[in-house]
Amino acid sequence: MFQDEARFGRISEARRCWAPLGMRPEVGRRIVREYSYAFAAVSPHDGVMDSLVLPTVNANTMSIFLAEVARRHPEELILMVLDGAGWHRANDLLVPNNMRLIPLPPYSPELNPVEHIWDEIREKWFANLVFDSLDAVEDILVEALASLEKDYQKVQKLVGFQWIVNISLKAN
Repeated sequence: MFQDEARFGRISEARRCWAPLGMRPEVGRRIVREYSYAFAAVSPHDGVMDSLVLPTVNANTMSIFLAEVARRHPEELILMVLDGAGWHRANDLLVPNNMRLIPLPPYSPELNPVEHIWDEIREKWFANLVFDSLDAVEDILVEALASLEKDYQKVQKLVGFQWIVNISLKAN
């Protein structure tokens, strides 16, 4: 599995959107520095995804997330590939018995397929929205993560680098 976390909050980002010819779309914008964090782990070969929304990122919340993933896969040995964030290497990080952590090389987010999950959520669930509260952000985030967790094929297409396989098959 590959693991990553991302920050979602009330700072809105205007994105391109469709509008009828001759009309200029209006999009709300807000700068409020309140955040929650999404943790996700994905298995690219079968599209299985586990996620949690937690208030901070640190060794304690990372330990909670790893324990949840281990609980969901009790009969499996999980090789968890992750980046080099400080809380991934902290001395007080609790790694479950059925899990081994494998770090990615430094400065290589393109090697972590979970980044595609964050892009999908930001594009499909958060684009051009203004939130009145952090609870509203978390509601949408939980909805997005739950939707993706149920759709193995979509997750597999997002994180499985299927386009590389398709290109190499067409070349042969």
